[in-house]
Amino acid sequence: MDDVSLVHSHECYIESFNRAVDAVARERRYIAFVEGPTLSQTAAFVRHVLDGNGVQQLAVATGNVVVGWCDIVWNQQEGFRHVGRLGMALLSQYRGRGLGRRLAHVTLQAARESGIERVELDVFTSNTPAISLYKSLGFVEEGIKRHARKLDGRYDDNLFMALLFDSNNSDTPEDRPIQR
Repeated sequence: MDDVSLVHSHECYIESFNRAVDAVARERRYIAFVEGPTLSQTAAFVRHVLDGNGVQQLAVATGNVVVGWCDIVWNQQEGFRHVGRLGMALLSQYRGRGLGRRLAHVTLQAARESGIERVELDVFTSNTPAISLYKSLGFVEEGIKRHARKLDGRYDDNLFMALLFDSNNSDTPEDRPIQR
């Protein structure tokens, strides 16, 4: 992992981030996209985050190549502004090396420091490594949306999970040691 650094998002990574999202999307397994958004859509998303509407950490390999990301974007709706939505993924050759845990940990810490109180996500039930990661970070299952996606003739359910940052609860990602 010496060749990968975790960095705060920056406009200089937009094109590489766009390529990473497209690569993971084309796997048709881990994220809802089946192809990445356009470069202008990616740029708008990154600028939205950088304008104070969330946090994003990137895993960047030698040559400033984005190989993974974790972001938490704030909900802008009245009554739900204490909530952030987590999205993350890694390029296939970087999975299973603890990088996702590191990315999630620093991103969750930044979200908590910014005042977010609840982080939620949904994950395909077929993605058992991600579910295990989220549970180890303190996320709890809140429900399942059955047959949420039908792709290539197969159904997949969505598991909804959330993590509450409670000032009275010391069992949060910030307080837990990072497992490597």
